[in-house]
Amino acid sequence: MNNNLKINSVTIKPVITNKDLKKFIYLPLQIYEADSVWVPPMWSSEYKEYRDKKNAVLEHSDYQLFLAYIDERVVGRVIVYIDYNFNKFYKTQTGFFGAFESVNNPDVGASLLQKAEKWLADKSMTSVRGPIDPVAEKWGFVIDGYDHDQIFMSPHNPAYYNDFVTNAGYSKARDLLVYSADMGDSYRMPDRFKRFSDFLLKNKTNLTIRKIDLKNIASEAEHIWKIMNTAVSGNWGYVPIEIDEVKNIVKKLKAIVDPDAILFVEDNGIPVGCALGFPDINRIIKKNRGRMFPFGFVRFITGLKKIKDYRLWALAVLEEYQGMGLDVLLYAKLYKALLPKGIRMEANYILEDNVHIKNALLKLGMVKIKKYRVYEKKIDI
Repeated sequence: MNNNLKINSVTIKPVITNKDLKKFIYLPLQIYEADSVWVPPMWSSEYKEYRDKKNAVLEHSDYQLFLAYIDERVVGRVIVYIDYNFNKFYKTQTGFFGAFESVNNPDVGASLLQKAEKWLADKSMTSVRGPIDPVAEKWGFVIDGYDHDQIFMSPHNPAYYNDFVTNAGYSKARDLLVYSADMGDSYRMPDRFKRFSDFLLKNKTNLTIRKIDLKNIASEAEHIWKIMNTAVSGNWGYVPIEIDEVKNIVKKLKAIVDPDAILFVEDNGIPVGCALGFPDINRIIKKNRGRMFPFGFVRFITGLKKIKDYRLWALAVLEEYQGMGLDVLLYAKLYKALLPKGIRMEANYILEDNVHIKNALLKLGMVKIKKYRVYEKKIDI
C-alpha cells in the first residue's frame, strides 16, 4: 500500500523515523523565520512527548504525523488523530488535526488537509475538527489580533492558514476570545468589585480563599481536576478530563508556578472554585530560542521573577456555587495579589458563546485583544 499522497508537485509522507520526527518538530523555524511575534516551543520537551508517546491525549488516541515535501524539501506538517474519549462521550465519529504548519503555497495546505481527511475516512470518521494540538495544548488559528504577543500555550500562525482551511471546505466551529488587563499601565479593577468581595467574605464566614500549596501539589492537582470536570461540563468541546491530563499540565507548569496566581475558594475548608494563572514564560523561551541548554536554564530561573505578563488559564466554580459571585471573589483576590507586581493579565480561550464570562470580563474592565478560530468539516466517506 502506498502511504504517499501527491498533488501537483507536493508529496505527503508519514513520519516514520526519528529523522522524520526531527524534521516535523523543527519545521516552524522555516515558517516563522521573519516573524517577530512567534515564539518557538521548548524543543526538547516537544520532541520527548512525540518520541516517547507520553502525551495524556495521544496515549488514548490513534494518530499519525505527516510531512509535506516539494522535491526533497519539507514544506508542511500536520498531526491527525482520533480521540476515543471524545467520541465515546459525544457518541460521534470525529477526528482532529493539529500542529499544522505550511509554507505559503495553497497546494501544500490542500494536500495536508486532504491527507488528514483521507486518513480519518479510512478509519470511519465522519467529520474533522481543528486545529487542536494535543502536544502543544493549542486550539485554533489566530484570525484577529496577529500583532499581539503570543502567550504561553497559545497559538500563532500566518493569516493564510485560515484561507487554506476555508478553501478546503471548512467552516467555523467556534471562536475563542482573548481579553487583557494591564495592571502596570492604566488598568484598575472597578471599586464595586472590591467592595462586593469584602462584603461576601464578611457575611459568608464559611468561605475562605487560599493560595496553592506547593508542598502538596498532587492533592492540589486533584482539587483542580474535580472542580474543572464539573464546572465546565456544559462548555462546547468539553470532555471529562482524565486525572493524568491534569497532572501532565501541572507537571508542565510546576516549575513556573507563582503561588499568588493560583487560588482556591473553599467552603468550610473544601475547595469549590479555583483561579489558575501563571507567568508567561514565552518571553524567556523566545530569548533562549526554545533551548534549555547550555545557558537557557540559568536565564529561565533568573528571568522568572522579572516576568510582567501572566495568563489566566482558567477560573472555575462548581455549579452549585455559581451565581454567588465566587468568580468575582477569586478575581478580586488575584488582582490584589498581582497589582503590586504591575502584571498584565491575559484571559485566554474564552468561548464566544460563554456570555456570562464575557460580560464579567468586560465589567471588570478587561479589553478584547485577540480571536482564535476552530474549524470543522464533514468528511465524505
